[in-house]
Amino acid sequence: MMPAVKAFPFTVISHGLAVVTLIMVLIWTIHFRGGLAWESVNKSLIFNVHPVFMLFGLIIIGGEAIISYKSLPFRKEVKKVIHLALNGVALVLGIVGIIAAFKNHNESGIANLYSLHSWIGIGVIVLYGIQWLYGFVAFFYPGGSADLRRATLPWHALLGACVYVLAAANSALGFLEKLTFLQSSGVAKYGTEALLVNFTAITTVVFAVFVILSVISQPSSDEHHDDYRIHSAK
Repeated sequence: MMPAVKAFPFTVISHGLAVVTLIMVLIWTIHFRGGLAWESVNKSLIFNVHPVFMLFGLIIIGGEAIISYKSLPFRKEVKKVIHLALNGVALVLGIVGIIAAFKNHNESGIANLYSLHSWIGIGVIVLYGIQWLYGFVAFFYPGGSADLRRATLPWHALLGACVYVLAAANSALGFLEKLTFLQSSGVAKYGTEALLVNFTAITTVVFAVFVILSVISQPSSDEHHDDYRIHSAK
């Protein structure tokens, strides 16, 4: 059952947290870690692409894609395209972010896929890709039958929420893993950078929580929305 609270306040808070989280990760990677680069003698700059693109893509844009149906005052057909496009952008940025991590490891002589964070990350990006492909084929083009869409929409929405929650949790795990490496290399455990990384992880999780709250709460309008229902073909 959906909470009695309207979605609007959760949506507004989500937007605000998205901006704050992005600013925090940029301050960390640019001010404390030296910036971002795709080609560099300093391989750490290549790695910095990973947290920025993963956070901006899968977490922030992915979160905006999830709440787009309920937060945007457009027709269902328009919101469907926006939802699909945002998820597509999130998927592409996520793939680039993962490639950056592999590139950093390969050029630095570091083993790949040895950590729990990396295992979960690969699983998340694969599931995200499957979700996007199914959504495109079943709900956009060529489009499944009304019965198929009606039967699979709840499962598509549920799996999407689960993948998103898993992505947010894995981002926190990634921040923890990176900060542990940095602290073992001399970064102060109670220094400004350590606090920034921890608060960025917390803000990311809180943002994901408000995204889910926005989705499960009541629509901001009293009118009946068919955005979460599939009607019989006219």
